[in-house]
Amino acid sequence: MIGLNVYLALIAIATLLSMYRVFRGPTTVDRIVAVDIMTTITTGLMVLFALYYGRMIYISVALVYAVLAFGGVIAFARYMEGGL
Repeated sequence: MIGLNVYLALIAIATLLSMYRVFRGPTTVDRIVAVDIMTTITTGLMVLFALYYGRMIYISVALVYAVLAFGGVIAFARYMEGGL
C-alpha cells in the first residue's frame, strides 16, 4: 500500500511538470511532446490500477490507449511536417 502511494505521488509530479510544459512550452512541438508524455503517464496509471484492483481488463485498455496515442502523435508530427 505504501508503494502505491509513492507511485501515485511520482505520477502526480510528472503530470504537473508535463502540464507546465503544455501551457508554457515555447513551441508547438514542445506541447505535442508534453501531451505524449501525459498519455504515457496515463497508460502507466492504468497498469498500476490493473495491478492494484486485480482486473486485467485495464491492461488491455492501456495497450489500446497506448497504440491510439502513438498514432495521434504520428499524425501530429506528419501535420507539423506538412505531410497531411
